[in-house]
Amino acid sequence: MGNSAVKRAFKFRFYPDDAQATELSKTFGCVRKVYNLALAARAEARDSRQRVEYAQTSAMLTAWKRSPELAYLNEVSCVPLQQALRHLQRAFVAFRDGRSRHPRFKSKRKSRTSAEYTRSAFRFRDGRLTLAKMARALPIVWSRPLPPGAVPTTVTVSRDPAGRWFVSLLFEDDPDPFPRSAQAVGIDAGLTALVTLSTGEKITNPKFERRDRARLARVQRALARKEKGSRNRAKARTRVARVHARIADRRRDHLHKLTTRLVRENQTLVIEDLAVRNMQQNPRLARAISDAAWRELRSMLEYKTAWYGRELITIDRWHPSSMCGALTRDVPLNIRVWTCADCGTEHDRDENAAINLLAAGLAVSACGAGVGPRRASATPGRRAMKQESPSVRAGRLPLREGDEAKQPNVGVSNAALPSAMPADTLRTSSQQ
Repeated sequence: MGNSAVKRAFKFRFYPDDAQATELSKTFGCVRKVYNLALAARAEARDSRQRVEYAQTSAMLTAWKRSPELAYLNEVSCVPLQQALRHLQRAFVAFRDGRSRHPRFKSKRKSRTSAEYTRSAFRFRDGRLTLAKMARALPIVWSRPLPPGAVPTTVTVSRDPAGRWFVSLLFEDDPDPFPRSAQAVGIDAGLTALVTLSTGEKITNPKFERRDRARLARVQRALARKEKGSRNRAKARTRVARVHARIADRRRDHLHKLTTRLVRENQTLVIEDLAVRNMQQNPRLARAISDAAWRELRSMLEYKTAWYGRELITIDRWHPSSMCGALTRDVPLNIRVWTCADCGTEHDRDENAAINLLAAGLAVSACGAGVGPRRASATPGRRAMKQESPSVRAGRLPLREGDEAKQPNVGVSNAALPSAMPADTLRTSSQQ
């Protein structure tokens, strides 16, 4: 069997009939209304120096349903409404812990429309899912098998801006780990090549947004010409959403195939801790960085390595991974390939970075066994951009007098380093 049970969501598309679509649309509207009412009540309580939690908002919901102006809340299942209050409570907890920003009101047009059902509000038998307040099962397209014999703990129904309906079933699953492998790989993310591996392989960046940029511009111009509030504007908005959905679907499919392959083939994967949000502040590269979806790539690697018994090591972003050790000065970013003046070896910047990341990751892995993600400690008080100073692939840089005290403590003993990588080849590294 695999690791300890994990929660896995299986998402499928379905095509509701008119009655089901009307019932779900009404439920979405009620969920949004309850969420906004509870958020407003919390804001008023805060202004009067009081504190409102989930229990108080749940009591408010009962009073709202009894009022004449909100009597329509009784027409839908009460479970999605209660779940909306729980989601709001979790949002405030995350805000207090500094993990997210303050919760905001949900917009009818801009917010994601969804409703969550717990086990008391749906029936799942023989591959048929029936929600509360509905007489017929949802016509779901089962595009992949579900865990055998498992029953979903929650069901989330949603509709995206393109008008497509989806249902997500959450299961307690125990995935079987992949067979152990002796392979390890360093992964350097980029824009020309989406990822460069320490093996020398480069995965080309598909640039899905750039491919559909002309089509997206055309439908956006058409949307801008439509009168606000008209039906034609609503139709044009849907056409824009369909182009965005096409781009996102193709990007996500490509990342899933790539990450699954990397996790299946390698026991240890080493990546760099990039601050993608800060890097997107560069106006010239923001669009390309968003299209590359580095954060989504990392997220997929994190949970897939945890599922399938692999080890993911994250190296500090300040590790100088890109340069050859024989260099005594920084090389501009526009120079991607150069020939070493000392040894005559031709170096590829991205491939060299992947090799150096792998070397640093193996040093971290040698400090302790285990699977799952390992994270290097970050250096505080510095700009969150990728370090591009000389590293030591070809050897250690000569030190001037007094430089020894300035070398960072790598936290790895000589005995713990892999035999193929001498201890003095690292200028900086990281530990768990």
